[in-house]
Amino acid sequence: MAMQNYSGEKDLQYHLQIRPGDVGKYVILPGDPKRCKKIAEYFDDAKLIADSREFVTYTGYLDGEKVSVTSTGIGGPSASIALEELVLCGADTFVRVGTCGGIDTDVCGGDAVIATGAVRNEGTSREYAPIEFPAVANLDVTNALVSAAKDLNYNYHAGIVQCKDAFYGQHCPERMPVSYELENKWEAWIRLGVKASEMESAALFVASSHLRVRCGSVFLVIGNQERQKKGMENNICHDTEGAIKIGVEAIRKLIKEDKAKAGLQDKSITKTTPGGIAYEEI
Repeated sequence: MAMQNYSGEKDLQYHLQIRPGDVGKYVILPGDPKRCKKIAEYFDDAKLIADSREFVTYTGYLDGEKVSVTSTGIGGPSASIALEELVLCGADTFVRVGTCGGIDTDVCGGDAVIATGAVRNEGTSREYAPIEFPAVANLDVTNALVSAAKDLNYNYHAGIVQCKDAFYGQHCPERMPVSYELENKWEAWIRLGVKASEMESAALFVASSHLRVRCGSVFLVIGNQERQKKGMENNICHDTEGAIKIGVEAIRKLIKEDKAKAGLQDKSITKTTPGGIAYEEI
């Protein structure tokens, strides 16, 4: 059964106000709409495509490949809307570039965190998959992000992040009516070595698994409340430039890898063994 068309125009996406052909296969996903122009400056011939609600989209080129950046706003609900509508318009590879707060005390303000998976402590992903299903980043995208961080000599941490829906539930749990649950689970994340807390990756990873597209995440660590609690140095950093550079470089790597794979497939020749078994020869 086809979904109701709310935009009034075939193929025009209701929330993002984009159409097929407006975006590239590769899309960077910041939360903040104001960060889109900053990211688009890394593209060649970047143009503003749409500005609707919290969703701002620019499209340009990296190494000759069409790429885009679309903001998602804050949290899983709007992030999943952006992902769904971008996929409908032809995108299939996503890098979230955002911010987070450190949990593990080895994670310091100004570092980068690359998510290998996410704790589903939010609501959006539950409308995609049972809670037993893991929120896991795509391996190709994650490897590209790690490789980019190394190439750029950026201090990074790769591991699990926690995703929640309430920012103030994280920072003021003691005043919440469910403080007993928030504080106990936070202690569990600490004991489990969770790297950082943010708000979008669990929804993006689970939705991406369902839609059969690739998604990974990299974050600037703004600060670490656990370091502050323990009286440790707690640098506060708001400069997202490093995380953006990692994300852009990861997209370049993915473009190069995908072109190489496509080239190998084009060169392959199907042959048959004397026993009648088909195989491909490069």
